[in-house]
Amino acid sequence: MAERAVVVTDMDGTLTTADTWRGVLAWVKAHYPSRAADTFVRSRLHLVAIARLGLGSKEAFRAAWFHDLSLLLAGMTEAQAADMCEHVVDAWLWPARREAGLTAVLAAFERARAADPTAELVLATGAFQGVADAFARRAGAQLAFGTPLEVQDGRLTGKIAGKVGSGAQKAAAIRVHAADRTIVAAFGDTAADIPMLQMAQRAVAIAPDRQLRRAAVAAGWEILEGEPA
Repeated sequence: MAERAVVVTDMDGTLTTADTWRGVLAWVKAHYPSRAADTFVRSRLHLVAIARLGLGSKEAFRAAWFHDLSLLLAGMTEAQAADMCEHVVDAWLWPARREAGLTAVLAAFERARAADPTAELVLATGAFQGVADAFARRAGAQLAFGTPLEVQDGRLTGKIAGKVGSGAQKAAAIRVHAADRTIVAAFGDTAADIPMLQMAQRAVAIAPDRQLRRAAVAAGWEILEGEPA
């Protein structure tokens, strides 16, 4: 009996060299402007400096960044949010797609599907769920796990519904979804992706950060340098 297969991949840094948050912020400034949007980066430069110095958890910094970013979306209709997500993918993420990463992921998926026609390609990212869904459609993935935004009465509240899709959150979601299927390949670019990569038969670090590179070398994982960001 053929192995029931799942291929999983991160998005930002792995399949695209662009940052989702930059695309979201640019859209907000153009279509849903506010003083908070105009000063978003400037008012957080001290946090950026702390993160770059390695003082504190990168995952905690990323979670806080996305929580703050979601505040800019408060009051936005679901239709506006959907338009924003499609724009972020079409104008920011897809034009900056990392061809080496996308090619490697799709090749792994094709191999999995050749052995198992029910094989799935799953995208797992900390980006907002709408952005993850839009990118998944462009990349040919069957499913995406992202960070959901809270909605009440058809409008965004400015809050995240649950937790930011961090490394641990992504791995947990994938584990539950995969159930008794085999994760035949996983792709990521940062140390946050290690829990996800550890679950796969084949782990591939794409243009990895320093921590992931060390982990990949120690574990004997594949390293694909990819094109520079």
